[in-house]
Amino acid sequence: MNDLTRSPTPAPPGDLPAWTLDDLYPGRDSAALTEDLARSAIAARDFHQRVKGHIPALGAAGLAAAIAEFEAIDETLSRLLSYASLVYAGDMGDPNVGKFYQTLQEQVSDISTGLVFFTLEINRLDEDTLTAWLAQEPALARYGSWLHNTRIFIPHQLSDELERLLHEKYVVGRAAWNRLFDETVAALRFPVGGDSLTCTEALNKLSDRDPALRRAAGHAIGQVLGDNIRTFALITNTLVKDKEIEDRWRQYPHPTSARNRGNRVEDSVVEALVAAVKAAYPALSHRYYALKARWFGNDRLDYWDRNAPLPDLEERMHPWTDAVDTVLGAYSRFSPALATVARRFFDQPWIDAQVRPGKAPGAFAHPTVPSVHPYLLLNYQGRTRDVMTLAHELGHGIHQVLAGAQGHLLADTPLTLAETASVFGEMLTFRALLDAETDPHRRRGMLAAKVEDMLNTVVRQIAFYDFEMRIHRERRNGEITADRLGQIWLEVQTESLGPVLRFDDGYRHYWSYIPHFVHSPFYVYAYAFGDCLVNSLYAVYLESPDGFADRYLTLLSAGGTRGHRDLLAPFGLDASDPAFWDKGLSVVRGFIDSLDAEG
Repeated sequence: MNDLTRSPTPAPPGDLPAWTLDDLYPGRDSAALTEDLARSAIAARDFHQRVKGHIPALGAAGLAAAIAEFEAIDETLSRLLSYASLVYAGDMGDPNVGKFYQTLQEQVSDISTGLVFFTLEINRLDEDTLTAWLAQEPALARYGSWLHNTRIFIPHQLSDELERLLHEKYVVGRAAWNRLFDETVAALRFPVGGDSLTCTEALNKLSDRDPALRRAAGHAIGQVLGDNIRTFALITNTLVKDKEIEDRWRQYPHPTSARNRGNRVEDSVVEALVAAVKAAYPALSHRYYALKARWFGNDRLDYWDRNAPLPDLEERMHPWTDAVDTVLGAYSRFSPALATVARRFFDQPWIDAQVRPGKAPGAFAHPTVPSVHPYLLLNYQGRTRDVMTLAHELGHGIHQVLAGAQGHLLADTPLTLAETASVFGEMLTFRALLDAETDPHRRRGMLAAKVEDMLNTVVRQIAFYDFEMRIHRERRNGEITADRLGQIWLEVQTESLGPVLRFDDGYRHYWSYIPHFVHSPFYVYAYAFGDCLVNSLYAVYLESPDGFADRYLTLLSAGGTRGHRDLLAPFGLDASDPAFWDKGLSVVRGFIDSLDAEG
């Protein structure tokens, strides 16, 4: 019998960096922030008075100048919001920080309301007129992709008054429910082994080498989430209904239609991805977890052991400095130019890796605005998965830096391509770690961990997508009880993870901590899209490395100026071809084949 008190304490990850947000603003009450807010209000008001109702008379050069002016105002407003968001992510438990975050959101919303007209009126321009203007004015042609992406939403555009109403109500609607979710999760404490842990720390225990500690963490997470499940169910029901109402007014045919348009991806492509992954469940997750249960000497696998290290395998811990060297080395061997961008994140205070109460759980890369730089948030605890998370978020950061050269309106990458650099960075780092490991048992453990990460990225995210789809459809018939949400969750998890997995009653609440369902409905398929895409890209790289890095940098630098078809064509890939997804999934199957062959 393992006793919780005997669980080895991992070596500390070392001195971890904390970001400094001075490159955005030197403080919440700084003169620079106050002045930007005041200047933006004046500029937006003046822009509204001069331009509203006059766009058809501007001509090509006039419209180009107006877009550039709009871009400058919007970038300053985005800078303000980025600062508020990052301050809040650093300490969600401080009520003064929460007040600052909410107040600044409301102030920016008030200012930006006066700009809502601009894209609405652009979308009313005659197509032939706009096409002629783009052909005659290079300054306007530069914004051609932004105009195209804006006009995608013409069929779903409402009246100016309704668009303004939705814009103004956002801060006391969806944004307020988002904040309630964030602060609720940040305040939760999970009793595990005599400690009171944050959500991030408790979830991390599910990959601890001590089975008793994993079991205790699994039960504690289910218990604490269950104690708060009515709040999470209310948040979910409200936001799903809110989306259904707006989708109905905008005449979107499906719950995912708005997300797909924003991602510049056809519904058929997403449907092909989902179908391919679900069809592969038996060959991927079902087969792998059956193998893992066998390695643990059982016919079944408890859910808290799903991400456990292999039996008798002591996980190597990675101090922060070693993690940095590993990730930078992997990037450098692939492309010195890529590594040069990556080093800036460590040379400058652009990363917050510390674990502390009140801090946002998980990890993210925030692009801020092109005139500044991205920031990375991690909760680094020294495990191999934390090294991979660093590689992942650093990939996002590099992508954002390279795309930033396109400018504020053109830098934003659709989600279908936003996970490319992050997942590719993970693959480079995994190969580096695997090549450096000489112990066969550890190499097997690393390969198993990589398979689990890929299953979490592909199978689990498509299961999340399926869960979202089911609750969005069912919510149309009325509010969904917390019990029913838990039932849907267990059904989807059983289907995706396979019959070997064993769930208890507490696991029915695990859907409630996942932020994507709240913040970004249907975002999750982007992870599976990115993983399959990267697997295909990496196969091309292994087959023909000459010139690949240059083409890859070109892909990342495009930002939002080109769609997935154009960007993948130089690699001979086409995401609309069903075989594309099989190519990506075959990489995961190959890793599982290797593990199965080893017994």
